[in-house]
Amino acid sequence: MYLYNVTYKIDHDIEDKWLEWMRLTHIPKVVRTGNFLGHRVCKLLGMEEEDGITYAIQYLCPDISTFNAYQRDHAPEQKTEHARQFVNQYVSFSTILEIVE
Repeated sequence: MYLYNVTYKIDHDIEDKWLEWMRLTHIPKVVRTGNFLGHRVCKLLGMEEEDGITYAIQYLCPDISTFNAYQRDHAPEQKTEHARQFVNQYVSFSTILEIVE
C-alpha cells in the first residue's frame, strides 16, 4: 500500500473557498479516477504562520503502478485546474510514501 500526500500552504483569505472546492470538486475528481482506495484531509497544527495555513490531502493507493498511472494520466490536468482556480494563492508539493505497517 502507498500513501500519496499532497501538502498545500494556502493564503488565509481563501481557506473556506479552497476547502469547499477541494471537498466538492477536486478530491471527488481525484477519487473518481479509480486509482485510489480512499482519502483524508489533514490540517497542520501548532504552526501559526502569517503567510498561510497548511493542509495535507492524503490518498491511499494499492500499488506503485496504479500511482504511476494516476501521475501519467490524470495529475497534470488536475494540477493545472487547481492552479487556475487559485492563482498565486498557494504553494504545494507532493510525496509518495510506502506503508510498511
